[in-house]
Amino acid sequence: MTKEKRIKKLEPDFDKAGGLVPAVAQDYLTGEILMLAYMNRESYEKTLATGQVHYFSRSRQELWHKGGGSGNVQLVKGLYLDCDQDAVVVKIEQVGGSACHTGNRSCFHFKYLDGSNYEVIEK
Repeated sequence: MTKEKRIKKLEPDFDKAGGLVPAVAQDYLTGEILMLAYMNRESYEKTLATGQVHYFSRSRQELWHKGGGSGNVQLVKGLYLDCDQDAVVVKIEQVGGSACHTGNRSCFHFKYLDGSNYEVIEK
C-alpha cells in the first residue's frame, strides 16, 4: 500500500510562459475534454477561492469568469498540476449545455478525416 505524499505550497509556474499556463477543462464524470484556455495567477487564485473556473482572455487581456454572462459556468470538481508545473487540468461540472462559445458542448467538435478534411461531430 502506498502512502499519499502531501506537498505544501505547490502552484503553477506562471513565470515559465510569460504569466500564463494552459488550462484544460475536462468533464469530471465522462472524461470528455471540453475546452482549452489559459490561466494567469489571478484567475487561478479566483478559481480556487470561488469553486468556479476563471480564465485569462488573451484576446481581451482580462480576467474571464467562464459562464459569467451566459450561465454556462464550470464548477470545479478537481484540479491537477502537471509534473513541470506549467499546465493544469480542471475537472469540472459543466452547468448549462455548452462549454464552447459556439454553443457546442465541447470546443473540440471537428474530427480529422484525411488531408485537410474535417467533419463536425456535434451541433
